[in-house]
Amino acid sequence: MRLFIGLKKEINARMKKGKQLFSRGMIGGLFRCLKVVMILLFLSVPVIASTAEKAQTIDELSKMYDVSSCKTCHAKIYEEWSQSYHAISLVGSLGTMSSIAGAVKDGMMKEWTKSGVKDIKDIKVEHLVICLKCHLPQIKDASDEVAQQIAKSAIEGAAGNEAAIETLKKVGINCLVCHNSKAIIHKWVDGEVESDVLYGNKESAHPDVKFKTVKKSPVMKEAIFCGQCHGLGPNFELPNPTQCATLYGSYLHAYIPSGGSKTCQECHMKNVHSMFAYRDTDQAKSAVHVEVDARGYYFLPRAGYSVPNAVLTVKMTNNAGHRVPDG
Repeated sequence: MRLFIGLKKEINARMKKGKQLFSRGMIGGLFRCLKVVMILLFLSVPVIASTAEKAQTIDELSKMYDVSSCKTCHAKIYEEWSQSYHAISLVGSLGTMSSIAGAVKDGMMKEWTKSGVKDIKDIKVEHLVICLKCHLPQIKDASDEVAQQIAKSAIEGAAGNEAAIETLKKVGINCLVCHNSKAIIHKWVDGEVESDVLYGNKESAHPDVKFKTVKKSPVMKEAIFCGQCHGLGPNFELPNPTQCATLYGSYLHAYIPSGGSKTCQECHMKNVHSMFAYRDTDQAKSAVHVEVDARGYYFLPRAGYSVPNAVLTVKMTNNAGHRVPDG
């Protein structure tokens, strides 16, 4: 607008000095054109800003990170993933959902007196990052209203509300989290994640409207890739650090120094996207070897009276690449 006013003054000044270059009709036409341009620029601002708007509901966030089109070409992988806990990372084995509910109800609203949370309406994205940093990284693209909806649904779901549980299942760790958002770790070396690119173990074209290219992720096959969430311990960078997953820490500090060489992917994926863990019988058996020795005998407290007893010895050997249990 200042440019418009300045231009008008300049033209008027030249006209007064006898340096009239255009007729008054032409000048009027120029001003009208400039007005139209200014109006169009003004109207275009909301359109540009709208692309950066945050999701206002869980449904909107789910749509923003929709991966249903992936199953068209990757049906088997999609089915495997959909049966994993990653797909329902806000619910998990119900314990995850209960932990989130407890963090809100017993932590923020009671014990953490400086949190500023007295009611669900006080909750902001920054409050739930202690859980959602890993359980729903997409929260960075959501509003405080979404954080409140998640907190409310977690509390109601933990109390047995099936509708609330289904609401939480609408979002989770999906294809885009691993193959886009988390695909690059060392950004000073490898650059920022490109929003229109998918990342895998090799480069190729990708027949998709938005993600037309697949680039190689330098960490996709490495344990550190999983360590981004299955971490080292307390999140000290947060205002209220929590001790949650320490799996990658024990992998680095115990398994590797003792001579271990396998990555998380070699044990938990094995060419599948189910991310097998303790729920899988074969995985559990391979992770922990159990030996049980039982010996029976009779205890004679007095003549003519015996009491059957047993000595039970259980030996458990951890064969996993980390402490058990952990997450």
